[in-house]
Amino acid sequence: MMTRLSWTTFAAPSRFESLASALVPWCWVVCVLTTMAGLYVGFMVAPTDFQQGQAYRIIFIHVPAAWMSMVLYLAMAFWAGVGWAFRIRLASMLARAIAPTGAMFTFIALWTGALWGKPTWGTWWVWDARLTSELILLFLYLGYIALVEAIDDPQRGDHAGALLALVGAVNIPIIYFSVRWWNTLHQGATINMSAAPSMASTMLVAMLLMTAAFWAYAFAVVFTRTRAIVIERERDAQWVAVLTRAVKES
Repeated sequence: MMTRLSWTTFAAPSRFESLASALVPWCWVVCVLTTMAGLYVGFMVAPTDFQQGQAYRIIFIHVPAAWMSMVLYLAMAFWAGVGWAFRIRLASMLARAIAPTGAMFTFIALWTGALWGKPTWGTWWVWDARLTSELILLFLYLGYIALVEAIDDPQRGDHAGALLALVGAVNIPIIYFSVRWWNTLHQGATINMSAAPSMASTMLVAMLLMTAAFWAYAFAVVFTRTRAIVIERERDAQWVAVLTRAVKES
C-alpha cells in the first residue's frame, strides 16, 4: 500500500534517517561534479571582463555564497518556527543543523567580497549598506548557534533560538534591497528575474553550476549533521530514562 506523503511524513526520526541515507551520497556526487564543471567554465572558459579583468572571476564563488547565506537563514528561521509552533522536534534539529552551514557561506561571501573589493574599490572593506547587513547576518548566525548551545535543556534552547531566528529574518530583505534603498558602492543584482542577464552566457552557466554545487553541499552537510543531532538526543534521552528508572528503584 502506497504511503500518502505530507509535509510531516518525514518528521519521525526513523523516516528522516531513511531519506537522508538515500539522498546524502547523491548530493555529494552532484556537489563534486557541478563544482568541477563550474570552476572549469568559470576560470577556464568564461571570457575576461573588459572592466575588471581577471579579478571579476571571484563572482563565481562570491555570488552563490551570498545567495546561500540568505536562503539558508530563511530556511533556518522557517524550520525553527515550525518546531516552536507545532512542537516538531525534527524541525528544530534541522534548524540547528542549518546554522553552521549558513554561517560558513556568509563568511565566504564576506571574505570573497573583500578579495573582490580590493582591486575593484581599492579597499578591503567599506561600511556599505549591503556589506554591513551581510556582516550582521553572520552575527545572527553565530548568535543563534551560541544561544541554542548555551541552554542545557534542548527544548528551551530550540524555543529561544527560534525567537532569535524569526526576529533576525527581518535582515534578509534589508540585504537584498539595500542596493535599491540606499546609494551604495556595491553593484546591483547580478541576475534579475525581470530582465535578461547582462553577462555572457558562459558566465551565467558557471554561476548557476556553482550555485547547484553549493546547494548540493548544503543538503549533504545539513542532512548529515541533522542525523548526528538526532542520534545525540536519542542517546541523551536514553541516559535520562535509565537514571530516572534507577532513582525510582532506589
